[in-house]
Amino acid sequence: MTRHRPCIINLDIVKIDAIEATMTIFLILAPYGVYTFLMFMTSATVSVFAGSAICLVTIAIDVARGRSVKILAAGSAILFAGLGLYLALRDPTLSPLGVKLSVDIGIFVISLGSMLARRPFTLQYAIESVPAETAAMPGFLTANYIITGAWTIAALLMMAANIVLLYFPGLPVWSGIAVAFAARNSAIYFTKWYPEYRQIKHGAPAGALPEAQ
Repeated sequence: MTRHRPCIINLDIVKIDAIEATMTIFLILAPYGVYTFLMFMTSATVSVFAGSAICLVTIAIDVARGRSVKILAAGSAILFAGLGLYLALRDPTLSPLGVKLSVDIGIFVISLGSMLARRPFTLQYAIESVPAETAAMPGFLTANYIITGAWTIAALLMMAANIVLLYFPGLPVWSGIAVAFAARNSAIYFTKWYPEYRQIKHGAPAGALPEAQ
């Protein structure tokens, strides 16, 4: 009688090596980092157009590497460019807080919309970072829904913080910055932690997972 080993689902379904993970997170956050930094240094119009330009650069990098155009990058490029045109042509006096809230709403819509469309935005990054057999496993899509959900919640928290500041202008500005910092970094931490949690919880045979460098 032949004994069959139980099928062990890959737990590290979105885990990639350290260099690749750093590059992926950089490409995701770079446009928003540039936009946020410039908001302290120059006009909102320049800041959002710069964010759009960085999004286009990240898209070009992906295309040059033979990878797909990402939902998040394309959506963010459109978001920043659209907001920049609105500021330049319709309402250049929109407050910095109004601009930040608009960006947060846009991020939330992109993230939630990708899940409603059954294509959580992290899925594209994950598919290109793991073997094909891993991407075909049932838990792969579920894990990406969970991680994209974490980013959606982070965007919602940032949006809520800016709404509170908008309606209660007496509150210190740093409170909104603190919420945004905590939400964003929590999402980054969760993105790194969750695959490791699944690996510990479910176990995996030696050599079954890509090695972290």
